[in-house]
Amino acid sequence: MAGKMRYYLLLGFIGFLITFAVSASNNLFMTSFIRGLIAFAVWFALAFAANWMLGFLKELPNNPGEVDQESPLSDRSKGANLDLTTPEESEQLNDLLKQPPGQSEEAKEFTPLSPPKLVKTPDDKDPEELVKVVRHLTEK
Repeated sequence: MAGKMRYYLLLGFIGFLITFAVSASNNLFMTSFIRGLIAFAVWFALAFAANWMLGFLKELPNNPGEVDQESPLSDRSKGANLDLTTPEESEQLNDLLKQPPGQSEEAKEFTPLSPPKLVKTPDDKDPEELVKVVRHLTEK
């Protein structure tokens, strides 16, 4: 562990030096120093996390046949079987699929919608209404 700690400290110190050197040209000494310490902590934590992840990956078995009985990966039967059978078709299901719900058994003929006419053409309007509209528009 002491050898690994040296590598963590070395990577943290390298992060400190890089950040301090870049920051020193534009900032005060104390600001650069604080930013360097923050970079040291971040690089140290990243090195520690990377080493921990590599150690964790080394412990995983390379061969699926070498799985320990105590390991959570030991249950090989999970997800191994897939049931592709369909349920038995019944006559009632077939009838429901043939005709949508709410429709009677006898076939209804298609009738298109005929919405009421909403827009009147000028021919349909009274001349008095047109005069009122023109007077109203010219008053403004």
